[in-house]
Order: sequence, then structure tokens, then C-alpha cells
Amino acid sequence: MVLKPQDIVILLKIITLGSRTWSYSSLAYELAMSPSEVHAGIKRAAGARLFDSQRNVPIMRSLQEFLVHGVPYAFPPDRGHLTRGIPTSYAAPPLNSLLAQSDEPPPVWPDPEGSVRGYEYSPLYRSVPKAVSSDNALYELLALVDALRDGRARERELAVKLLTERLEKVW
Repeated sequence: MVLKPQDIVILLKIITLGSRTWSYSSLAYELAMSPSEVHAGIKRAAGARLFDSQRNVPIMRSLQEFLVHGVPYAFPPDRGHLTRGIPTSYAAPPLNSLLAQSDEPPPVWPDPEGSVRGYEYSPLYRSVPKAVSSDNALYELLALVDALRDGRARERELAVKLLTERLEKVW
């Protein structure tokens, strides 16, 4: 069973929920996916030993290791042309307040309702821009993962630190 990028989005969403209960339908609604996509994603994550099916929680240590060392190689981003979108990676919270911003256009997830013009940076899954519109915690986690996917050394180092802090705080 091969992991898909949306599996990471699903696991990060579950993390943002903390100890609140969830259902496949509620996750699907909040992530703009179908319930069958969510169910299949959790099944793949369990097969990859990133999710504990008995307790219905991500296996944090394994997930953290995969985010830092696996995601950049398994799911590298595609970069495109200038477009309107939602800032990500170093241009999004929390990294944007810790790193000096350059004059070059920032990376953005393409979104016609986005407020920033930057270069296209493919999200882990097509519904990410919609999913983060109402979930700042998910937005920050996904932006940190994007810094790991294609960041420079300083961005990656900070992203690892901040992501680790967030994952340890939740569980």
C-alpha cells in the first residue's frame, strides 16, 4: 500500500483536532474530500505505521520522522508561474515572522480567492487551500511541512523545530 499526499493532510487534520472525536464524514467535510478518500487515506496511513487504528490517533514519533525525512523525497512540490494564492512555506505563519522576507515573489498555493501574488507551489492535495481557510492550526502545520518539502537549510531547520514543538504539544 503506497501513501498518497492527501494521507498526510488527513493525519495533520486529526492532529489539529486534538482529543476531539471525529468521523470520516466530518474529516471529509472539513478537508473538502470525500468520506471514501478519508477512509482510504487512514487505511494507507495505518498500513505505513503512521496511524494507530485501535486508538484512532496518529503515531506521532513515526509521523514526525516521516514528515522530516520522507515527505521531501516522497512528495516534492511542483513550482509554476506567477499566480494568485495563499502563502505557504517561509511566506506563511509561523515562519514568516521569524525569517526575513526577500524581494522575490513568495510561494503560494494557487487559489483564485487568495490575496497574495507569488509563484505557484503545489499543495500536498488540491483541496488544501479550501481546508485551511477555516483552520489556522492546519494551515501552520501544512506551511511547515511545505518548508520541509522544498525549503533552504535555515527554513528547514526552523520548520523541524516548530513542527516538533507543535506535535509534542498536541499529544
